[in-house]
Amino acid sequence: MTNLFDLAGRIAIVTGSAQGMGRAMAMALAEAGADLVLLDRNAAGIETTAHTIRQLGRKALPIAGDVTATDHIDQVFATVDREFGRVDILGNVAGEAKAGAAEDMALADIRTTFHNLVISRYYTCQLAGRRMLAQGKGSIMSIGSIAGVSSLGRAQSVYGMAMAAVIQMTRELSTEWAGRGVRVNCIVPAQVLGANGLGPRMEADPWLRDTFLRGIPAGRFGQPDDIKGLSVLLASDAADWITGAIIPMDGGNLAMNGGGGLLAPIMERHGQKQ
Repeated sequence: MTNLFDLAGRIAIVTGSAQGMGRAMAMALAEAGADLVLLDRNAAGIETTAHTIRQLGRKALPIAGDVTATDHIDQVFATVDREFGRVDILGNVAGEAKAGAAEDMALADIRTTFHNLVISRYYTCQLAGRRMLAQGKGSIMSIGSIAGVSSLGRAQSVYGMAMAAVIQMTRELSTEWAGRGVRVNCIVPAQVLGANGLGPRMEADPWLRDTFLRGIPAGRFGQPDDIKGLSVLLASDAADWITGAIIPMDGGNLAMNGGGGLLAPIMERHGQKQ
């Protein structure tokens, strides 16, 4: 029987692959058989990821640099063309954002956030998409956020706007490219530990930790490895008819009405722990 999840012989590019969800995605794709191109500013981090992938018998090419710089991305794809001659999978994970009260956000910070999360990702999709369209097949996965679907508050207006643009980018590209074999999907996480300094923020403010947890019916925060199964599914032939999907990876956050914050005391009355 054919293994629909087998990625042997495929070339995957994953941004932000030195740590967190980017590293977990890269490892999952390698474990399923893909060879990896690893992009991150953290040179030591992607070297470590590359070493672990090579231990699996896969090829791993770490390229350190700023993935939000378009000239760097040009160089990356030129290298991929030379070394591999194809791109089958793209994981858009990296991208930083500025936070602040809406009335105080500087235009420079707004531009930086949109460049990092939207413009640079769109450009990476363009370069990968051209190659995938030429070969008639490919899978693009972008990391979005629940902030792009519903408001987080907490001085995250620009981040939410940018993530909403990532979600719409997914819909637009998937609609244009689906008929030519290129699938484009978006993974929408809630709070994942080990990403974006979330842990230290909650340690400094226990109220923030409790607030986040009340919004997650599953009763726990996400872990980077939670993305592994979904990454392999979306990259593989098992998802051949899945494109334009905005898929929550959020422990039930988006499914729960705002009044669901009452879940915590209800669970406690029934002897369940969050």
